[in-house]
Order: sequence, then C-alpha cells, then structure tokens
Amino acid sequence: MSNYSERVVSIKQTTLEFMEVRAFFFQALLITTAIMLPVVAHLLGAPVRILLPMHWPIILAGLVYGWRGGALTGLMAPTLSFLISGRPLPIVLPAMTVELLAYGFFTGLLRERFRWSPFVSVTIALILGRFAFIITAVLSGYVSENHLGYLRVALLPGLAAGAAQIILLPFLGKWWVKKGKCDNK
Repeated sequence: MSNYSERVVSIKQTTLEFMEVRAFFFQALLITTAIMLPVVAHLLGAPVRILLPMHWPIILAGLVYGWRGGALTGLMAPTLSFLISGRPLPIVLPAMTVELLAYGFFTGLLRERFRWSPFVSVTIALILGRFAFIITAVLSGYVSENHLGYLRVALLPGLAAGAAQIILLPFLGKWWVKKGKCDNK
C-alpha cells in the first residue's frame, strides 16, 4: 500500500447536465419557444430580421446545457418550425439550420468545454454562426456569389439583436444555471 494523499480538484461546472429528464424537458421548452417567438413576431408584423426571435432560445440553450443542448436545440427548432408553420421558407431552411446549429454548438462548446466567459462565448458563436449561414447560403444556391449584397441586407439588420444577445443572454444563462444547481441539491 502506498502512502499518498489523493487530491481532487473541483472545477466549477459552467453549464447544467445535458442528459437528465429535467434537462430534456427544458430543452424541449427552449425549442418550443424558438418555434413560437417567430410565429408571434410574424403575426404581430414585427421585424423578424431585426429581432431574430428564433436565435435567442438557441443561444440560451448553449449557455445553459452546453454544446450538445445548444446543437440539439439549434438543429431541431428550425426543422420543426418548418414542419409546423412552413417557416423558415424552404429555400433558406438549410442555411438557417446550419446557422442556428452553429450558434448553439459554439456557444455551448466555448462555455462548457473551454470555460470562456459567457459574453465572449456568445460573441464568437454569433460570428461563427453568421459565417456558417453565408457559406451554406452560397453553397446551397440560396445566394449566388454575384448577389452577396443580399447578405448585407439580410444580416446587418440583426446587429442590434446580436448586441442585445451578447449583453442579456449571459446574465439569463448564469441565473438559469445557478438556479438549476440549487434546485438539484
């Protein structure tokens, strides 16, 4: 027998567990919210390109449930939304699905695995998600290389919503994670 003391290093968990019944319930709630917010925005005539209503719950899922929860929510929300409401339109569905999947995946990856600040995680994820949208839109033929001006018109209006997401969602995500850890004790 050896005489050594075993040291356990406690690393503060930045997200909640992905594989719990309660987590799946809340991820389903986030997917439902991501589907309903654009429907409500369209019904009210709100400017969806400016508000980006589907993006908010996806990024929040990444902040709260890590890369798996963010990716799952980002993949499921636009797909189910299309099947239920016909939106996003079929021509933009592939690019938007890849964009939202990237938002959720990268937000969660940077927050959960690399333990980056939630503000930095959201910022980097937004940039990578927009690049993913552009690349997918061009590759799918939704936007040709000759019509990249469309991307400026489609992407620039969402800058204010992106800034608001960077500022607000980290606070909401931190609160949710803290509340979830307290409830599980």
